[in-house]
Amino acid sequence: MTPDTGVATSVRADVWLWRARFFRTRALSCAHVRKSGLRLSHAGQTRRTDKPGAGLAVGDIVTFGQGADILSVEVLDLGTRRGPVEEARTLYRPLESEP
Repeated sequence: MTPDTGVATSVRADVWLWRARFFRTRALSCAHVRKSGLRLSHAGQTRRTDKPGAGLAVGDIVTFGQGADILSVEVLDLGTRRGPVEEARTLYRPLESEP
């Protein structure tokens, strides 16, 4: 959080994945990150993590497996709650996969 505005500048990866409706529950999101991990790209640096508490910020690229698919999305907003699908879709932009 920035002290002057009280606005969060990052959010836990498991919370963001749950808010963006990639997982039905936060517990499932947390378990997925622990078991399968994520690839996070921030400011040109890419790292792999299996920690649900890893911080995500606007502009980060998150890559993770979901079923047989590998998803890469850009974080557009951190969100403040788990809202309806229409609201969740405003939190990210899907990236095209490389052929």
